[in-house]
Amino acid sequence: MTTTATTTPTARHLPVSAGYRRATVALFAAGMTTFMALYYVQALLPQLSDHFGISPTTSALAVSLTTGFLAVAIIPASVLSERFGRVRVMVISAVAASLIGILLPWSPTIEVMLAGRALQGVLCAGVPAVAMAYLAEEVDGRSLGTAMGRYVAGTTIGGLTGRLIPGFAVDLVSWQWALEIACLVSLAFALVFWKTVPASRFFTAQHVSPTTTLRNLRDHLRDPALLPLFIVAFVLMGGFVTVYNFLGYRLLEHPFDLSEAVVATVFLMYLAGTFSATYAGRLADRMGRRGVLVASVLIMLAGLGLTVPDWLPTILVGMFLFTAGFFAAHSVASGWVSARATDHRAEASSLYLFHYYLGSSVVGALGGLAFSSFGWAGVAGYVGVLVLVGMGLVVFRSSAR
Repeated sequence: MTTTATTTPTARHLPVSAGYRRATVALFAAGMTTFMALYYVQALLPQLSDHFGISPTTSALAVSLTTGFLAVAIIPASVLSERFGRVRVMVISAVAASLIGILLPWSPTIEVMLAGRALQGVLCAGVPAVAMAYLAEEVDGRSLGTAMGRYVAGTTIGGLTGRLIPGFAVDLVSWQWALEIACLVSLAFALVFWKTVPASRFFTAQHVSPTTTLRNLRDHLRDPALLPLFIVAFVLMGGFVTVYNFLGYRLLEHPFDLSEAVVATVFLMYLAGTFSATYAGRLADRMGRRGVLVASVLIMLAGLGLTVPDWLPTILVGMFLFTAGFFAAHSVASGWVSARATDHRAEASSLYLFHYYLGSSVVGALGGLAFSSFGWAGVAGYVGVLVLVGMGLVVFRSSAR
């Protein structure tokens, strides 16, 4: 597999070019397969609780362990991409993570499943660790926000599809087969990505060493414009995953008493993120990133507040706004990191995603304690404080754009 072209290109991909279309389609497919692999168990956490006789907090580890180990593997994966190429690392990651997913539904114990999910998180790391750096290198800078928005849109639909397929299928087949179907669809998107992604044209392999890598990471962490974005990624993603981890438990219980299939339709709210990620990326290109990011976080807070009353219509509207605001914020913040870090982009992107997925793991796991102790009001208060912290960082961060 080649990662560099034999001739030096003169310009990066523009929106009107075939290369731009192939790159964005391929990264859309990469987002689909990776986020299906990460979150296909989330819709069936109550079924895992029933089958293995475990608490909601333990069941949520099937998500938290995966994202936690992904966070640990993000930086090593980005370093490997500096040495062996962006495309090679992404393809191996996408295909391997999908293949191991096919085995996991048949785990004999929860311990085996959790260990496998941890390994799946490690294997998933290559795509998110490298995708932002790949787009920043290959796409014209004036269109980077739009391209990043399309990649994030792929992650939203991947997360949606990964939750909907098993959520609907479990009413017709066993929970194991419901998960298996989702894993096979994830593998199909991995193969689409492999066959369509354009080779890197502006990538140059670099010699990497622990000393060099640590120095690059240190420089990014000392950047006053980047560090707040890393912390924003931690708190917003952690809050987002917490809400979706425990919403299913709430809707299956009194006073709602909804079926698994009906609860799964709530994940259609991810379509709000598909639109908002792309739209926010375009707005950020035209109007500046700070204002769009602040507006996105405010929408998240408004939506979260609407989920508190035990009335299904306000919960659905609230989840729509909460989801749209989150993915808009993620699209803008991730594009901001790539635009700011002109050197060693892979390390900068990996730091952003390290905090992003660490938030998913740590904050999402602790959210189970809030839910078990205080119900949904506890979850909303817990997440609301985190989102307010993110809002404060956005408002008071440095003026670098």
